[in-house]
Amino acid sequence: MNIGLIPQKWARLTPNKVAVIDEQRNRRISFRELEDLVNKIANGLISIGLQKGDRVGILSKNSIEHLALFYACGRIGLIAQPMNWRLSSSEVIKIIENGNPSIVIVDSDLSELGKQVQAETDLVDRWFEYGETGDQSFESLVQAQSSVDPSPTSNHKAEDPFFILYTGGTTGESKGALHSHESVWYGMQNQTVAERIVPSDVYMLTGQMFHIPVVLAMNYHAHGCPLVLMNFDATLALNLIEKEKVSAFLGVTTMLNWMMAVPNFESFNLSTLRNIQYGGGPMPSRVIREALDAFPCSLIQGYGQTEGTTMTFLSQEDHNLAIRENFHPERLRSCGREGFVTTIRIVDADGNVVPQDNETPGEIIVKSKANMIGYFGRPDLTSQTIRNGWMWTGDIATWDSDGYCYIVDRAKDMIISGGENIYSIQVEEAIAKHQGVLEVAVIGIPDDEWGESVKAFVVAKPGYDLSPEDIMLTAKSNLASYQKPKYVEFVKELPKAPTGKILKRNLRSTFN
Repeated sequence: MNIGLIPQKWARLTPNKVAVIDEQRNRRISFRELEDLVNKIANGLISIGLQKGDRVGILSKNSIEHLALFYACGRIGLIAQPMNWRLSSSEVIKIIENGNPSIVIVDSDLSELGKQVQAETDLVDRWFEYGETGDQSFESLVQAQSSVDPSPTSNHKAEDPFFILYTGGTTGESKGALHSHESVWYGMQNQTVAERIVPSDVYMLTGQMFHIPVVLAMNYHAHGCPLVLMNFDATLALNLIEKEKVSAFLGVTTMLNWMMAVPNFESFNLSTLRNIQYGGGPMPSRVIREALDAFPCSLIQGYGQTEGTTMTFLSQEDHNLAIRENFHPERLRSCGREGFVTTIRIVDADGNVVPQDNETPGEIIVKSKANMIGYFGRPDLTSQTIRNGWMWTGDIATWDSDGYCYIVDRAKDMIISGGENIYSIQVEEAIAKHQGVLEVAVIGIPDDEWGESVKAFVVAKPGYDLSPEDIMLTAKSNLASYQKPKYVEFVKELPKAPTGKILKRNLRSTFN
């Protein structure tokens, strides 16, 4: 089992089929060309002395080279260490300090950031750059190499590390989740069953390769499907679906909201879409209904983390039954049931399973071969998160008698006001029922009388002129009195991690 061998299979079976389309760089390559590139990169990395287990830092936007680097590292036993290019140089340096890569390869689009990081740290001996405006050092290394596979005599194991993906830092600390070839492979099995992948699919990668969506993209490649790369823009996404006949993609709630808000949305030909998976946070029931009406395909929800890939799914049938037949409509507020290779439990602080009454909250824990090995270089954090084979997610949920999980909050996001527990997700769901609300985030802010008060940050849809009173009235009609927001602030956009998750810590920082 070696994820790096995926291109090799399809270079043999369908050598001339398009493997990757990079519209923004006006490039597309076949599986044969991708396999040749992977081998040349692998041989180049060997030629400069890299050995099994060495880390390869990657500071790059989505690109053909970025994807090929993943496969090349996997092919020869190196560990890919992609880094979030949206971070500041000081934050990137912290990631470098954690992973201690032997080399760093920089996309020339990020040349300024790369040079700044290079100037501020001496931990990395060799830096390479690629791209039209770069110094061509990476191209020079690769072009001089053979395209013959360097790996046939290698002794790699399924449990060998494959990559380190850093969490979005929603809790303020970016941690490196170390995954093996095996954990990625099992994560792919969960996705294959949930998405029902077929060889005729065309997959569009809307997320960044330095986060877990890259596994979903590789999974489609494993089935011989073309991959369309992009750096997300709502209008571009709609154009690519139409032009490249995209059949599937992962769209976090934010992305789907902005796509549906594009002017003349109805004019785009989206008829090739077969399935959309959404995730990255709960989607209000109203938005789910709007998406099912707007997009001509099925929807599934995937709940996951960088540490465990995707762990539960709300299926296509669950969506259709809830919307079309009003069968268990409350399940639209759930994240579904455990995936094909995953076991889920919801437990109290002592690890005891809570009743499946959809009322008693507990923490979601996960047992799966798709879980990470641990946090790279942080055995202390690993031992806190993985206990007796179970990964503790930090997500608070209830579950029903059929095993559907209802996330009520992150443990750190729960608001305590006047001794009452208020789950921000429930308040957000209520406010989002207003048709003029595009996005909403709810936090607790200090209150001398109540301990904490509820504050809502709201992004209005284009064309809507909302007032705090509009939001208060919507909340009042859907919530208990103590749950209603005391304050409402309208903002142009909400702070987000590259995964699309809303960074509530940024909202809270003003009040700390």
